[in-house]
Amino acid sequence: MKRTAAIERITRETQIRARLAIEGKGRYSISTGVRFLDHMLELFARHGGFDLEIAAAGDLDVDQHHTVEDVGIVLGELFHKALGDRKGINRAGYFVLPMDETLAVVAVDLGGRPYLVYEDKVRTRLVGDLQSELLEDFFHGFSTKAQANLHARVLYGRSNHHKVEAIFKCLARAMKFACSKDARLKDQLPSTKGLL
Repeated sequence: MKRTAAIERITRETQIRARLAIEGKGRYSISTGVRFLDHMLELFARHGGFDLEIAAAGDLDVDQHHTVEDVGIVLGELFHKALGDRKGINRAGYFVLPMDETLAVVAVDLGGRPYLVYEDKVRTRLVGDLQSELLEDFFHGFSTKAQANLHARVLYGRSNHHKVEAIFKCLARAMKFACSKDARLKDQLPSTKGLL
C-alpha cells in the first residue's frame, strides 16, 4: 500500500499546497518562487524516488524567509503524515555523497525526537537566487515537523552550489532508506520503548 500525504498550509505570509508519495518514481512538480530551492527539491524527489508536488506562494516582496522556512515545514509534515504509525520502517538512514570537489554527509533518525545539527560551509549570501542563510531554517522546519533527528554536514568543498546540492541529495538517499520497510519487522515499531 502506498504511503501518501497531502498538506495545505495557509498563513498570512504563505500559501502552500503539497503532495507526497513515498513509494513514487521520482516525479515532481515544484514551484516556490525561489528557483534554486525548486531545483533542490526536484533533485530531492528524483534521488529519493519520491513523487513530490509543491505549489507555494509567499511574501517574497518582504524576503524569502517565510517561503523557504514554510516549505521546509510542509515537507516535514508530508513525511510525518505519510509515514503513519511508522511500524516496520528502518527508521534511520545516512548517506555520504561526493559531488566533484565537495563531500557531504547526512544522517537522519525518524524516531520522533526532532533535532538539527547543520553545517554547510556556504560562504556567500546567495546560492543562485536563494538566500543561503535560510537553508538552516528550511532544515529546522523539516526536522521539527518530520519529528526527525537530522545531522547535515559538508566536510569540504569549493562550489557553494555543489555544497547545497550534495546535502539535498544526501538527505534524499538517507530518507529513502529510513522510510523503507523491513518485511521481517512489518508489525513492529523500530524502538524498544514501544513508542515513537
